[in-house]
Amino acid sequence: MKASTRDVGKVTVIDLNGKITIGKGDLILKDAVEAVLKAGKTRILLNLDKVSYMDSAGIGELVACYKRVREKGGIMKLVNPAGKVQDLLALTKLEEFFETHHSEGEALASFAG
Repeated sequence: MKASTRDVGKVTVIDLNGKITIGKGDLILKDAVEAVLKAGKTRILLNLDKVSYMDSAGIGELVACYKRVREKGGIMKLVNPAGKVQDLLALTKLEEFFETHHSEGEALASFAG
């Protein structure tokens, strides 16, 4: 799994690519979110467009990241979950927990409020 960050206005987008699984992908996700928070940025958009699979450790880390961001007074949203990842979010009812958008433009605009 790979993670890269980019700033779009006041929002930091973390582009994830690969599988968020125990032992590597979950740690990369954790490190990426922590690096953004350490830089003092608290508006985070996780781009899941290129995430092909997520296991229970990945789901756990996604929730843990959300909690860490909220503890810092921030907001974390998801964009572009697709395929198996979207199915997993629906199955675990996490699609009701996370604010999720299907286009980056829509997601970025949602931070303006």
